[in-house]
Amino acid sequence: MVRRFRLDGTGRLLDLGCGTGQLALPLARHVGEAVGVDPEAEMLQEAAAQARAAGITNVTWTLDRSGDLPGNFGRFRLVTMGRSFHWMDRDQVLAALAGMVTDDGGLVIVGDSCLVQASTPWQRMVDAVQQRFLGPDHNPSHAAPTQAAEGPESVLARSAFQHVERFTYEFSRRWTIERIIGYLYSTSIPLRHLLGDQRSAFEHTLTDALQELSDADLVEAVTVGALIATRT
Repeated sequence: MVRRFRLDGTGRLLDLGCGTGQLALPLARHVGEAVGVDPEAEMLQEAAAQARAAGITNVTWTLDRSGDLPGNFGRFRLVTMGRSFHWMDRDQVLAALAGMVTDDGGLVIVGDSCLVQASTPWQRMVDAVQQRFLGPDHNPSHAAPTQAAEGPESVLARSAFQHVERFTYEFSRRWTIERIIGYLYSTSIPLRHLLGDQRSAFEHTLTDALQELSDADLVEAVTVGALIATRT
């Protein structure tokens, strides 16, 4: 992203659905100003804490929703969305961004494999414990908005950002039990709310199940796909 958009320490970055800042924070050092937007206050609190810990001072964290764009955010060279675009009214958001992105800028939409879309024995164990506590009506591994059935490339093709490049990166991600539980609570599935007073029992059951495995087993093969979309 830094090379593709010639990020030289100037310009502005907008990270929509920024979560805890996985995209905004590493990119902040390459722009003059970054703005992270998310509808969840707890996500923004964690992002701000991460920024303070890293000494990053040029990011503003804003509690807002993508449906409220364009708002008063101004213009940006780069807009990033990670694990968030498929939850938005995508046509509406892209129409708003057409007036917010500079002529030499663009969008980057990033997505990776989901922890609860089980591909290893330990991931299947996590999925089984969730289903045990949530029941068949709340299966996180199958949860996705209906509109996401249409791929992002098709949506981009009818927007101002019709030139699309795809990049793929593969790597291994090592987990701990604490991080797995934290991840499960950070997704768009309101797991803590759904568990209610069973939350403690869920955490103990999942911890006991995973402790049967060694730390070396808690590895996920990750494929990250990035779509870079520009006007030309």
